[in-house]
Amino acid sequence: MIVTLPDTTTNEVAKKIVMVREAGGAISLGRVLTLVVVAEHGEPTEAAIEAAIGASSEHPSRVIVISCDPRDEQSRLDAEIRVGGDAGASEVVLLTLHGELANHPRSVVTPFLLPDTPIVTWWPGAAPEDPAKDTMGKIGRRRILDATKSANPETVLERRLATYAPGDTDLAWTQITGWRALLASAVERPPHTPITAAEVTGPATSPSVDLLAGWLLSTLGVPTQRNIGSFEVRLHRDEGTTVMSIDQNGNAVLSAPGKPDGRVAMMHRDLPICLAEELRRLDTDDMYELALRGAVELQAQGAPV
Repeated sequence: MIVTLPDTTTNEVAKKIVMVREAGGAISLGRVLTLVVVAEHGEPTEAAIEAAIGASSEHPSRVIVISCDPRDEQSRLDAEIRVGGDAGASEVVLLTLHGELANHPRSVVTPFLLPDTPIVTWWPGAAPEDPAKDTMGKIGRRRILDATKSANPETVLERRLATYAPGDTDLAWTQITGWRALLASAVERPPHTPITAAEVTGPATSPSVDLLAGWLLSTLGVPTQRNIGSFEVRLHRDEGTTVMSIDQNGNAVLSAPGKPDGRVAMMHRDLPICLAEELRRLDTDDMYELALRGAVELQAQGAPV
């Protein structure tokens, strides 16, 4: 069910949410968190809404999508409520702020925050320079960013580190969870000899590859090189080199000296999967901070080459 409320007030929207919920037969909420989706005016929001609905199978939430248009001369609030089949296990409230009202998004959003539940703020597009100090970022226990959507991917990780605060995370980091798990298992395989160096190869402007290289540098503490080319990771030992790459079918290929190649089917990690993973944990992601520091350190050394 979708209900549209043009030129309305927060009080009217709140009343309508209750009416729509009761009309649908939903007596108890059962929501585990509030997800605030912050979109620039004009940015497509449907993909973000669909991702939030997809993640709601694991995390039933109230999803508040806020879009601000300060250029409009008239100050007004337009709203849309989605419940039932149009919202999955969540309920979605779309708020479009026009004119002077667009300068006060927190005041508009606050009445719709669920009491006694965590708040997560997500920027599916371009994020503010300092998310933790942003008006909407301050209300979130976790702040989900996406470095791949930055207009300047070459310097985005440096800016992220400069403004990093506990609770920050990035979908570019979440996208490589499977690869990190595979590399961790490769490190634990015999022979249990120290890794002496690492190389990570990938596209020149890929924050995910940069973070993978930074993670290896920070966790292994060995010389790490970031190269440009087709995706590949090389872990050097005295006995030889363990190589992780991708075959023509998109499977991960793990090659180690004296052993047959191993192939692992890697599931495509689309936006709902990545978002659901981030919503599973609401504590500080220390590994992300380490990877961020390592990636910026590599960039300072002149990588990639």
